Amino acid sequence: MKYMLLVCGDDTADASGTKPVEPWVEEHGVRGGARLYGHRLRLPGDAVTVRVRDGEVLCTDGPFAETKEYVAGFDVVDCASLDEAVRIAAEHPVATIGAMEVRPFWDEGGADAETSVRRLDAELTAAARERDLDRMMACYDPDVQVFHLAGGESTGADALRTSLGDRLARLTGPVHREVLDLRVRPGEGSAFSHALVRLRATGTDNGPLDRLVRVTTGYRDTGFCWLITHEHLSAPEAGATKERS
Repeated sequence: MKYMLLVCGDDTADASGTKPVEPWVEEHGVRGGARLYGHRLRLPGDAVTVRVRDGEVLCTDGPFAETKEYVAGFDVVDCASLDEAVRIAAEHPVATIGAMEVRPFWDEGGADAETSVRRLDAELTAAARERDLDRMMACYDPDVQVFHLAGGESTGADALRTSLGDRLARLTGPVHREVLDLRVRPGEGSAFSHALVRLRATGTDNGPLDRLVRVTTGYRDTGFCWLITHEHLSAPEAGATKERS
């Protein structure tokens, strides 16, 4: 299960004898594999607190609350239990002068990166079959970059929506998206996949569409769901279907 470790500093504490954090990162990240990613944060004085009241956006310089303790950084760990996450947090150097808040991620069924990517791909297949443009676009990141098979590219969700809408307007009936081969390479908060996809549909002129494409896709974990942030379509090698038939 994933846990967020909030690294809470104390501006009244003497940090002169604090051990460096690099050995902790090495121990639990590179060697142990529990630490997935993390980063330091700028000081509270550089923060901006945002509120919306009666439709008006109100921005205040500084943190949400004035306190001697503040969140100085974060780490995301994947542990078998809360006890393990607490043990790792207790070994963090800041725990000796500040505090470490250990908070579990909201449970979404415990799906790992590869399972989440495969679910997202299945959702895209179902959305294409229903010709549901909104449902298709829900699979993509707002800043998505797509390189199309016929050349050209779409930068951002609005451009991709226009491109997909134009393509769907030239087709009638369901769009059959058959994934013949899908290989997923999970990463830290991101993943890539390589797929061989067969697309079949009927054009508005009653002409058949039957095309085989190679799709390279990049995904990112938004914290709530996985989204497609990069997609590159290309023509597969000759005989690709025979190799996998």
